[in-house]
Amino acid sequence: MDDLDDVFVAQVMSESLYTVTPDTLVEDAATGMMERGIGSVIVVDDDGTLRGILTNTDFVQIVAERQPKDQTPVSEYMSTDLVTADPGDSLADVAATMLEHRFHHMPVTDGESGVVGVVSTTDLTAYVSNIPR
Repeated sequence: MDDLDDVFVAQVMSESLYTVTPDTLVEDAATGMMERGIGSVIVVDDDGTLRGILTNTDFVQIVAERQPKDQTPVSEYMSTDLVTADPGDSLADVAATMLEHRFHHMPVTDGESGVVGVVSTTDLTAYVSNIPR
């Protein structure tokens, strides 16, 4: 089996990002996530600066609180205390961080380009399931 210390985030992250701005309504964000079959949306300012992440886990809270969802912006529920990965981080380190914080999604940022991807538990599982034994 490959050593996960030798596998880098850039090899497994999803580069096809669904991004919204903080004032996007949660209903619109949810619709976009469902249409794409994904579990998170990256929240960025108009200039592309990472501001937060909204995940399917956050939608459990949204539904439970029963606010008028058609009038609530994602900024009300997005996580802003973000831990991010770098494309060159080892997959083992990122997996350990995700496990430690109980994250299912981690934004991937590059100092020059900003947000360049997202790595999810699905990405990790897909990679590990394809490792030759």
